[in-house]
Amino acid sequence: MEFDFSYQFSPEEMPPPQKKRIGLFGSTGSIGKQTLDVVRSNPDLFSISILTAYSNHEMLIEQALAFMPAVVVITDTSRYKAVHEALSGKGIKVMAGEAALEEAASMDCYDLMMAAIVGFAGLKPTLSAIEAGKTIALANKETLVVAGDVVMKRAAEKGISIIPVDSEHSAIFQCLVGEENNPIEKIILTASGGPFVGKKPNYLVNVKREHAIAHPNWSMGAKISIDSSTLMNKGLEMIEAKWLFNLQPNQIEVVIHPQSIIHSMVQFQDNSIKAQMGLPDMKLPIQYAMAYPRRIKSDFPRFNFTKSHQLTFDPPDIKTFRNLGLAMTALHKGGNLPCILNAANELAVFGFLRNRLGFLDMTEVIEQTMNNTPFIAEPTLQEYLDSDGEARNFAASLINL
Repeated sequence: MEFDFSYQFSPEEMPPPQKKRIGLFGSTGSIGKQTLDVVRSNPDLFSISILTAYSNHEMLIEQALAFMPAVVVITDTSRYKAVHEALSGKGIKVMAGEAALEEAASMDCYDLMMAAIVGFAGLKPTLSAIEAGKTIALANKETLVVAGDVVMKRAAEKGISIIPVDSEHSAIFQCLVGEENNPIEKIILTASGGPFVGKKPNYLVNVKREHAIAHPNWSMGAKISIDSSTLMNKGLEMIEAKWLFNLQPNQIEVVIHPQSIIHSMVQFQDNSIKAQMGLPDMKLPIQYAMAYPRRIKSDFPRFNFTKSHQLTFDPPDIKTFRNLGLAMTALHKGGNLPCILNAANELAVFGFLRNRLGFLDMTEVIEQTMNNTPFIAEPTLQEYLDSDGEARNFAASLINL
């Protein structure tokens, strides 16, 4: 899918804004809650039409009563009764189950999907939204990691815009505006390095859940925080970037930038480099994706160059943080291997968060799963789904889940 960055509106030409109806899929997670903050701050520009959550029914009810969407989905069917009773008489349609996510994504009551469901579970609703002709603000990187070729091909066929929300991909997207005639040489994804930057295996072997979740710069959910601490998050972002920006693997580079001020960079074939900068705050890329092609005013804290002593950049330590190396292998080999990588990683993180695995053991589970799940060079969507299931079963057997 190609983005058209060629035309820039002048303020006089910009059409008046129309209120966008947001379908927020994954409303109780970190991205979901920050999306609601943006809507709350811009009630003339955005409204909430759909809210979905997996099992946090109490927060979902609270959000629904505050924003009064047309539809609410609780994926965990055991929580349906509580949500239905709490919202009875409010004019809100309450649905439950995984199939309900796809049904809600197909509805006409919203304009833009904020795809914030964590993990593989976000794939099917996103595909349903594409089929329904909805613009996608993509915060769920796993959708493209698992089946990027299928998703981007279908979006191109339907003429659907996919606007990235990940801070790194949003940065790349912003750097490409106005550069349609300047070919990309490479993109440079920045990584904070997580809480263990510079540490070696003899330290990491003793890492516990509470240490890995404590990210130094970003406020994120547990799963993404663990991925950041292992550098798997950056590996997944490399795979996502390949599909978002139609790149070859050798055009994607990672550097460790602990300050998290430069969110990513694009180097063009004329040797110029553009970077997008700002204080680490996910509300900025969320707001950018929701308002695109406009930029709207915010009261977010501003970066002060005179108070920043240094910005540093280093190569990632792939020997210590082997998850990034495994992701690079999947990126280069392609096929269903990124799907297998993602499935194994989700199970490994699940096991670590429940004290079934040590920090370094996660890498072993992922590597063994990649080596023991059948490789398919050009999978169909169904083969992606089957590969995900096979990889999860194998990983689960290693963790004794």
